Amino acid sequence: MLSGSGLGVSRAGRPVLRGIDLTLAPGGLLQVVGPNGSGKTSLLRVLCGLAVPDEGTLHWHGRPVRAGDPSYQQALAYVGHTNGIDPDLSAAENLRFAARLAGDDGVAVAPALAAQGLERVAHTPVRALSQGQRRRVALARLSLARRALWLLDEPVAALDADACARFDAQLDAHLAAGGMAVIATHQLLPAGGAVLHLGLNPGAPA
Repeated sequence: MLSGSGLGVSRAGRPVLRGIDLTLAPGGLLQVVGPNGSGKTSLLRVLCGLAVPDEGTLHWHGRPVRAGDPSYQQALAYVGHTNGIDPDLSAAENLRFAARLAGDDGVAVAPALAAQGLERVAHTPVRALSQGQRRRVALARLSLARRALWLLDEPVAALDADACARFDAQLDAHLAAGGMAVIATHQLLPAGGAVLHLGLNPGAPA
């Protein structure tokens, strides 16, 4: 369903990525690993349509992905380095707002918070939460609306062992239901899947 061929990205005239090929089918997971500066985030930005590759092609269901393609955007969920949540709203308010944007009536908010172990801080302003709790609020949004493709940048950053286990269960359920995920990470997650190694030399294995 998702495929990329010969993807390349340059920044300020310097190649960051070159010759990246990938294929992802329903239930598939691709873990992108590599040191800082190897292009993990740049690849995710290309895959979610925030950046256009300088080389190569990206296809979704066999069709080229165009910038701003609504059918592609509605099929994916992106969680980047920043959590993308309002610090002045509570965890529950952030999720209710996200649910409305997704066209949901909000009934999934309480289960999404519970799945991340956030019930006790559901009504606490986000600015008063720890970094790990803020990350769990961001990950809880993934449960609010069905999206076929998850694009996640270091999703377990700042998470403790219990929160990591909760995310692993969330990811396993997504894949078991036929979802797909591309995850940039410094360390491999237990979910397995294919692994793409990026090195500091574009297109070369780490």
